[in-house]
Amino acid sequence: MSLHGNLLEPDDTRLPADPAAAELAAGTDPAEVAAASPASSIAWAVLAERALDAGETVAGYAYARTGYHRGLDQLRRNGWKGFGPVPWSHEPNRGFLRSTGALLRAAEGIGETAEVERLRTLISDSDPQALRALGIA
Repeated sequence: MSLHGNLLEPDDTRLPADPAAAELAAGTDPAEVAAASPASSIAWAVLAERALDAGETVAGYAYARTGYHRGLDQLRRNGWKGFGPVPWSHEPNRGFLRSTGALLRAAEGIGETAEVERLRTLISDSDPQALRALGIA
């Protein structure tokens, strides 16, 4: 943190680039990417979003839960203490945020109301812009 920053709030957490994102962008099947790079939250997010869009709520929930936990692991390794900004504008953060958004959608689909609200708060606290970008706002 700089000497002139806000001392009451933690600095933004910015994850390092995920090589799996390039593989996905090149058109590699997300299941192959997730199998080869199981720590990649973006690969799990893509799998979750595809499953949810296909009406496969339980599979989407499982994929999203995996991506969410992989993202939490990455955030913690990069100094996140369980709160504070995780900006949507930083591309490598989007795997975690997209997994969290997919998990929220899946939780809605199975009627897990308390989880939906917890995840909505987490995303909002991470970056309110993410709620809009994910179509959750």
